[in-house]
Order: sequence, then C-alpha cells, then structure tokens
Amino acid sequence: MFRILLAEDERGMREYLTRALERSGYDVTAVDRGTAAIPLLENERFDLLLTDIVMPEMDGIELAQRAGEMAPDLRVMFITGFAAVTLRAGESLPNARVLSKPFHLRELVREVDRMFEREVAPGGRG
Repeated sequence: MFRILLAEDERGMREYLTRALERSGYDVTAVDRGTAAIPLLENERFDLLLTDIVMPEMDGIELAQRAGEMAPDLRVMFITGFAAVTLRAGESLPNARVLSKPFHLRELVREVDRMFEREVAPGGRG
C-alpha cells in the first residue's frame, strides 16, 4: 500500500482529502502544518508528499524542498488555490505536480493514481 503524507492547514479540507484517499486504497498520515511533517519524514517512509502550498510556519514549497533532501525518491504534489504560487512551485520543484483548487475528489485521486502508475506498492500489488 502506498503511503501518503498530507500537509493541509485547513481542517475540513484535510479530513475530506484523507477520507477520499483512504477510500481509494492509500495509507494517509495527515498533519496540519509543514513543521509537523518534518519529524514524520525523518522517521518514516512515505511514497508521496501531498501538500498545500500556503500554510503557516512553513509553506509547502519549503516543506517539499526539505523533504527532497531527506527522501530524494519522494514524489510531491502541491494543492493550491493561488495561481501565482503555482508558478513558483513549478520553478522550485519542476518534477512536482500541481493541482489547483477547486478540484473534484475524483480528479485528485486520478492524479495521485497517475503518480503511481506501473509501480507495485510495497507489500502489495500496487
């Protein structure tokens, strides 16, 4: 089962995304800010960092850059409602995907599925 670390400061959105991804077969650990994600990244293995870009304390771009130093194979997907921030994310981490709010949950799950295409999940069939 693929493991996703979700960093989203808005509680309702965080819970909504967590439920949708878990229903689609992913193991999701959710935190409310980037600084809370760092210790998890140091001590656990994740396959995808799904992060909002605009968050207090540490934005999603800085979180993704720090995560990339700790886990170079970690995939990154940003979610944001700010178009200008989307451009900055693409420049900072060109291999990351960006999903702009508002989006439908099916769209999110489809994008996450695409990130794992042709790969077998650890301990499973993918």
